[in-house]
Amino acid sequence: MENKLGKIYIVGLGPGDRDHFSYRAVQAIEESDVIAGYGMYVDLVKDLLEGKEVISKGMKREIERANLSIEEAKKGKNVAVISGGDPGVYGMAGIVLELADPEIEIEVVPGITAATAAAASLGAPLMHDFALISLSDLLTPYDKIMDRIKHCSMADMAIVIYNPRSHGRQKHLDEAREIMLQYKSPETPVGLVRNAKRGEEEVVITTLGNLPNEEVDMLTVVLVGNSETREQNGKMITPRGYHKKEEYHA
Repeated sequence: MENKLGKIYIVGLGPGDRDHFSYRAVQAIEESDVIAGYGMYVDLVKDLLEGKEVISKGMKREIERANLSIEEAKKGKNVAVISGGDPGVYGMAGIVLELADPEIEIEVVPGITAATAAAASLGAPLMHDFALISLSDLLTPYDKIMDRIKHCSMADMAIVIYNPRSHGRQKHLDEAREIMLQYKSPETPVGLVRNAKRGEEEVVITTLGNLPNEEVDMLTVVLVGNSETREQNGKMITPRGYHKKEEYHA
């Protein structure tokens, strides 16, 4: 008799604070027999792990973690692959979906991604079109990243930057800033949010001309406004255009 296949949940834990977990995320973990994830994320749900198997692999071992999760599902076990933020935004959803057999049922459980977590702490900077770009060139060629920065700046989009600076990438943010300054005013508001929506959050609003590279690290989200973004009462606001609409109809 053929074994019944298990189900894979790819679960977004949001910024990391339990207050920002979704009900469905907790439910999916509770329904699973196996929990797979990077150690830091496994620790966030340790109170939900009683009686469950745990697959914990380090950074840069995503393919191995995905394959092990798929193998467990083939044995008939329900598996929760946990991911920080939203699993479909630089998370585990893509690799699991790429590798899994079509017969395995997969549910992607969304979570709050760092871009919207940081935006909430800054005010309302993403009320209009925006781009989300990682400066990590581990998987994407550096020239392609900078080309995307250029064209999004030319299009006057707000830009959210992930992975802006690390020990091995000291100058990427400076170089991205120089490209943006070719198309954006030095007075463009920029928000820096470190540890967005988790303990010891730090929020700074500055300008593109004064962007302090040395205060930014891998835990920082850099949010660059568009030509209409402004700072008001200590918050960043990118107008959606509602006032213009009212004036037009008047």
